[in-house]
This record gives sequence, C-alpha cells and structure tokens, in this order.
Amino acid sequence: MRRRTVPHDHGHAHIDPQSGDRRVSIAIWANGLLTVAQIVGGILSGSLALIADALHNFSDMASLVIAFFARKIARRPADKRMTFGYGRVEIVAALINYTTLILIGFYLIYEGGMRMIDPPEVQGWTVVILGGVALVVDTLTALLTYSMQKGSVNIRALFLHNLSDALASVAVIIGGSLILLYNMRWVDPAITIGIALYILYLAFTEIGGPIRTLMLGSPPDIDNETVVQAMRGVDGVADVHHVHLWQMQEHEAALDCHVVLTADGWGQIEKIKAAIKDRLKDDFSIGHSSLEFEHEDRAHENADLYGHGKPEKEEENHVHRDTDSS
Repeated sequence: MRRRTVPHDHGHAHIDPQSGDRRVSIAIWANGLLTVAQIVGGILSGSLALIADALHNFSDMASLVIAFFARKIARRPADKRMTFGYGRVEIVAALINYTTLILIGFYLIYEGGMRMIDPPEVQGWTVVILGGVALVVDTLTALLTYSMQKGSVNIRALFLHNLSDALASVAVIIGGSLILLYNMRWVDPAITIGIALYILYLAFTEIGGPIRTLMLGSPPDIDNETVVQAMRGVDGVADVHHVHLWQMQEHEAALDCHVVLTADGWGQIEKIKAAIKDRLKDDFSIGHSSLEFEHEDRAHENADLYGHGKPEKEEENHVHRDTDSS
C-alpha cells in the first residue's frame, strides 16, 4: 500500500515582490536610524546595555540588507555560470551574519564582565527613553515582516529576531528604571551579559540550518527512510542505492539515486521513471530528481544506500540516464 506523507509545504505568503521589498526597505531604515541613536545614546549615557542592544539591532539591519539584496539576486534565472540559479546567496549571507553575531556575543560578555567589576556611571533617563524608542521600532519591524515570514525561512528568522529585540528593549527599560530609582549601576552590565547570552543562543541554534544546506545535507523536514521506501514500493523496482538528497535552494529539494529494476521492469523504464517522479513530487515536494537505472542482473554489488560507496563491478550496458525535472 502506498504510504502517504504530508508534503513539506512552506506556505508561501502571497505578497508581490515589490511590496515585500518595500516592507524590508522600511524595516532597514528604521533599524538603521535606531542603531545610530542607540550607539550615540549609549556612549553619551555610559550604558553598555544600550550599545549591546544597538549591536543586536545592527545585526538585524544587516540581516534585512542581506535579505533585501538576496531577494533580488535570487530572482535571477539560472545561467551557464550558476546552473542551479542564485537562490543560495541568501544562505551564504546568513552564515556570515550568524558568525558575526557569535563574535559580537562573546565580545559583549567580555565587556559586561569587565564593567561588573567596576560599574561606571550611567544616565538612566537616556537609557529609558532610547529603550522605549527601540521597543516601538522593533515592534514596527516585527509587524512589517509578520505576513512575509511564512514564505521565507530567512524572513521568519528576521521576524523572530525583531520580536526578541522588543523583549530586549523591555529589559533595557527596566534596567534604566532601576538605575534611576535605586542607583543599581551593576544592572546595566548584567543586562548586557543577558542580551549577549541571548544573541549567542539565537546564533548557535540557527547557524546549523545554513551550514547543513551548504554542506549538501538532506532537508530536515524530509524523512530519508520514508523517501527510500516510497521509491522501493513502485512496481518494477527491486532496490535503490547511491541516494543523494539535498536542498538546492530554500524551497527546492533534489534527489539523485540509482534505481535497480526487475527483469520485467527493465522493459518499462519510462513508466517506472514517471511513477517514481510523481511519487517524489506528490508525497515529498521533491521537484528535481535525477535517476540512473540498473538491471537487477547487472547492478552494483554491495553498494551503499547513501553516497557512492562500495561499488564492486561496473556494468556494461545497464544505464539509462535521466536528469529531467518533474
């Protein structure tokens, strides 16, 4: 019986590219102005927490800039230089961004620790006012990207970042208030360390996705074993091996494998090929598949299921190669 799985539908948001670009552009300018204001305010008030929040906002602005240009570059069609297209530019940029976030996080922990030893004077009112402005801007940015986040993992990350920024701004406001009310100067570096730890948490939990994609790892929302069993379940298929399953782009999974056919199935290659491709497309949303067929009497012996390991003999006349996309 054919095993059905829920297709990994990413739920693209129905927003035209120009409108989406405008929203991201507004968010970039808002975060850019806020970052400058917070850095200036943090220097004038002596608040490291404000500067920490500014660096966090700056990283979000950088992510927005990356997303803005990546959205445009990703629309370019494939060409002779980039035969898979330009969609991965966003993933490369995300990896750079998360690496930068990790460096910023460790630096802020170091600075916060030094200031915990000898807390400086901090102008509480400046911290509270700029923290309030940051809260408004972060909330605005989250609202601008909310309706776009279902169609893009990157925009989803931006939305969550700005939502977390809003919470960090609340912490900054609380810290400034405690300084005003009780002159608790140690609160500012303590909040800085807290923000830094949260930045590191976000970076380390999210950097795995871009690394996995760039390393040609299998899509995390697809069960490899289920895919293999689905192909083996097609009439005329004796076995499959040398399976490669990876993400070409954020919303495009691809598969490459060898399919061993029975003696009866060998005479129905085109029919079996179509059946496998339909099953991959319908059940797993795998729209690009390259299949190499082998007769069961002349198949690779002891071949590994994944990769290209342990082929023991070459076949003389077993191959029918197909690299079309469904």
